Amino acid sequence: MLIRDRIFQKLDELDMTQKEFSIRTGIPQTTISDWRKKRTNPTAEKIMVICKVLDVTPEWLLSGIEPQGDRGNPQKWYAIDSETEVGRLVVTFNAMNHGMQERLLGYAEALSKM
Repeated sequence: MLIRDRIFQKLDELDMTQKEFSIRTGIPQTTISDWRKKRTNPTAEKIMVICKVLDVTPEWLLSGIEPQGDRGNPQKWYAIDSETEVGRLVVTFNAMNHGMQERLLGYAEALSKM
């Protein structure tokens, strides 16, 4: 299954029209129609906005593999929207000096063991 196939599959699951998808992503309807008619895939710069609107991970959109479960290797990196709670946490963490980062990691590890 190609990227475009997963997009249209997810649109069907969400009962979302191409027009609504176009409005929510800012991608022209003609471009979305071309993916279907010409059997092409979206360009790389559109992947993250597509993932956000469809509420899927880049891993799933690109490969069809869910990051959960026991298939494949553990993730070594994540793509995070900086406007989410996790994204805000990462931005704040990166703004801290090394000592503060180590302290916060210690707190987080201790909390996870509770």
